[in-house]
Amino acid sequence: MMKPSERERIRVRITAVGIFFMMFFAIIVAKAVYLQAFYPDHKKSTVEKSFALHGKRGAIYDARGRGMAITSADMESVAAHPPHVKDVKTTASLLAETLEMDEKRLNGRLTSNRSFVWIKRQVGPRKTEALKSLKLDGIGFIPEHSRFYPNGTLAAQLIGFTGIDDRGLEGIEFYYNAHLEGKDYKLKVLRDGFNRKFDIKADTALNYSGNNLILTIDKTIQFITESALADGVEECSAKSGMAVVMAPETGAVLALAHMPVFNPNFFGKFKRENWRNKAITDPFEPGSTMKIFSAAAAIEYGNCTRETAFFCENGTYQIGEDVVHDARPYGNLTLEKIIKYSSNIGIIKVSEKTGPRILYKTLRDFGFGEKTRIDCPGETSGSLSSYKRWSKIDAGAISFGHGISVSCIQLIRAVCAIANKGMLMKPHIVQAVTDPNGRPVETMGLRKIRRAISEKTAESVKKMMRTVVEKKGTGVKASLKGYTVCGKTGTSKKINKRGEYAEGKYIASFVGFAPAETPKIAILVVIDEPEEDYYGGVVAAPVFRKMAFEILNYMNIPPDRKLT
Repeated sequence: MMKPSERERIRVRITAVGIFFMMFFAIIVAKAVYLQAFYPDHKKSTVEKSFALHGKRGAIYDARGRGMAITSADMESVAAHPPHVKDVKTTASLLAETLEMDEKRLNGRLTSNRSFVWIKRQVGPRKTEALKSLKLDGIGFIPEHSRFYPNGTLAAQLIGFTGIDDRGLEGIEFYYNAHLEGKDYKLKVLRDGFNRKFDIKADTALNYSGNNLILTIDKTIQFITESALADGVEECSAKSGMAVVMAPETGAVLALAHMPVFNPNFFGKFKRENWRNKAITDPFEPGSTMKIFSAAAAIEYGNCTRETAFFCENGTYQIGEDVVHDARPYGNLTLEKIIKYSSNIGIIKVSEKTGPRILYKTLRDFGFGEKTRIDCPGETSGSLSSYKRWSKIDAGAISFGHGISVSCIQLIRAVCAIANKGMLMKPHIVQAVTDPNGRPVETMGLRKIRRAISEKTAESVKKMMRTVVEKKGTGVKASLKGYTVCGKTGTSKKINKRGEYAEGKYIASFVGFAPAETPKIAILVVIDEPEEDYYGGVVAAPVFRKMAFEILNYMNIPPDRKLT
């Protein structure tokens, strides 16, 4: 039997132990309440580093809502937290093997004094899963977006591409980057209370996506244009080619094509030269396509009519020390036949009657020598010097497209002014901007610039252009079954880097519109350095015909003349 003194000692011990545990529990509860009230996240993690990322980039759609540039499902980028990498050598070796990277370079990153370093951006899912399965200390995965161009090379120079940080670098992607790019948001790199591994925490409650673009480009018309241009360039073994399709009444660009092409999904594998939107950025001497504007100047200011005749010197005309030739010898030709047969001497005689001041004014009214302000980067203004500096031969040469330089977009817009009853329009690529939910943010409607020529003059020039594609005209190979066509051929020598005409190198072109009475499309085809045949009527006109026929059928434009 236990003595009273022993019971007392046991009771005191139990009481002491109980008090100790109660105090210990009270301390734990107090600490928990303190952390919960004042440092609620402390039990989870400690912020190591914050940096900014971009939200999802807006999409680019064609005129019918088909995707031209989209942001694919989230990809993951691999990053490292060097202080938490336990075995640098093994980690670097495994990363190098999985990601196909240089091991020494990785070793340098993993031993960096920085708390956070990128290993590789936008890694494919197969490699990402392989790395995750290795469970490497100090290696983490951060979700990012990847730009994808579902149509590959289609309209590549126009659309452009983005870089690794999802910012536009070329084309529409660059020009409209402020609309397309997502908003910045903060991403936090975290570590746990034991300094183990690391994770990320991003505030995804808000919508950080960029706006979308709706283009005037029609994917099908773009495909037709590119296919016909590619065939034309190949058939004449040319260096390159360009083509633009525009709606005359609105200035909307329906297609803009280049050869050779490149794939924006793998832009780094192509030459930088192929990235450039040359139809906007590169000037060239237009050659005889300029004759229709010289004729417009003469008619607009009352110096002559379509029936006014000029003596074409039987093919040879001397101006000071310079001699101008025609492809064939002509005697008297009316202004209409000067355009139909593309007589250099004839149009010089016309410009002499018109005078340099009027010719210069008319060319400026058509927009030559100034930017069109199209919504594309890097536009050239071309070159058109003041008439006050022209010599007699300068005035003559400019009248048939030499001594002046233009861009494709300038030339097609000016021709559209003739098709559009003399009204010059502002060309545009984007018709609307929408928010991530598809609601309109901004609409780019048609914009009139000025009247280039009167409606009456435009009608006269149209009639002359129609004869170009008729029998014995220089552009007869551009004629269409069932549709009336107005057009003009152009051939010019290329200028080398020294500013001299390069021997044996030419630019062949054809520009026109259809149907003649109510033009729905205008097309410009430019072929650079064709071999053997180099005349615009031989090289470029058949490409125009192929494009125009397929596009008019696709647009359901009914024929305006009987099939013959």
